[in-house]
Formats: sequence, structure tokens, C-alpha cells
Amino acid sequence: MSDAPITFRADKATYWREHAWIAAAAMAIGMAVLWFMGNPHIWTGAVGGLFAIGVRAFYLASDEATAEWVLGEETISGPQGRSIPLDQIDQLKSLGSAVQIITKSGDKHLMKYMANRPDVVARIEAAMARGRA
Repeated sequence: MSDAPITFRADKATYWREHAWIAAAAMAIGMAVLWFMGNPHIWTGAVGGLFAIGVRAFYLASDEATAEWVLGEETISGPQGRSIPLDQIDQLKSLGSAVQIITKSGDKHLMKYMANRPDVVARIEAAMARGRA
């Protein structure tokens, strides 16, 4: 009896929310650097941080916010031709909204911007357990 593949898609709302947090941090860091340097126009650090992360977010959105991973019976396949045999997965780690897959050979793959990260980890672990049974 075969299970249908499960597709995990990057969540666009999670993508934009993560970039909003990164932009807020970049704005604060930019202002702090200018303040420490004695620049009287610290507000420009906020503008620069927001602009830098905003450009990055819009530039990468077409690839990062549309990425798909497919969990099959024996492998998990992702963007750019990635294919990871389930029996080669050593660890699954959580990093923010991402799931990091670490293989037994040390390769690392990120499933970024997952809306329900715990569910993704649970499904991969269940598929790994089925493969060992």
C-alpha cells in the first residue's frame, strides 16, 4: 500500500513576516552603528536597513516564497534538484520557520518559510519511521 507524496510549500505570509523582522533588526543595527560613530543623522540607518532588506525580499520572493518540497516514500525532493533519501537523514532541526535537514554525510538543506514547522518535522519523522519498519 503506497502513500501519496506530501508537498510542503513555502508560505508567503511567513516569508514576508520573517523579512519584516529582519528589516526591523537591520534598521536598529544601522541606527546603532551611526549613533556609535557620532553621526547626528541616525535616522538614515533605519532608512538604509529598511531599503536593504526590502530590496532583498522583493528580489528573492519569486524563488524563496514559491519553493516546494515533496516527501515521497523513500526520498524528500526540493528545489534545484535536491533529492535526499530518507534513510540518509541524520537530524531534523528547527530554525525559526525553517526545518534544517542534516544528512549522515553532513550535508545540510533548509526547508524555508514553513507555516507549520512542527507538522513538517512530524511528517518527515513519520515517513522515516515507516521506512525503517
